Amino acid sequence: MQATKPNDSKQYPIPAVGVVCWRGDEVLLIKRGREPRRGEWSIPGGKVDRGETLHDACVRELFEETGVTAEIGGLIEVYEIIVPDFHYVLLDYNAKFMSGHPVAADDADEARFVNIEEALRLVSRDDLRDVIIKSRKSMAR
Repeated sequence: MQATKPNDSKQYPIPAVGVVCWRGDEVLLIKRGREPRRGEWSIPGGKVDRGETLHDACVRELFEETGVTAEIGGLIEVYEIIVPDFHYVLLDYNAKFMSGHPVAADDADEARFVNIEEALRLVSRDDLRDVIIKSRKSMAR
């Protein structure tokens, strides 16, 4: 029997962050360039690096995928993606746009700000629609 390594992604859940970044009434979306969910519209985000805080992971992933900087706010929701090849624990955070012009980079094929109606049309996953709606409500307070 072969022992599994502590970082074996098929053995342990992987922590990841998502960032729901608002510029006024527009939310930043990316079109995923890699699996999981390649070709689907989503929010920027990705895996948390060892030793990295969740806040720092949000800032890094947002900038790496879009070139945008933002003030990271509170936690919106925790979701999971569990499929045969991986298990992600997703922590989605609010953010307020600070600077930059969205440019797709890293593992994003497209990046742009859209109004909430367009975002809810583009995003095909119920969990992502849910987090965008929850984020909008919490940011409106």
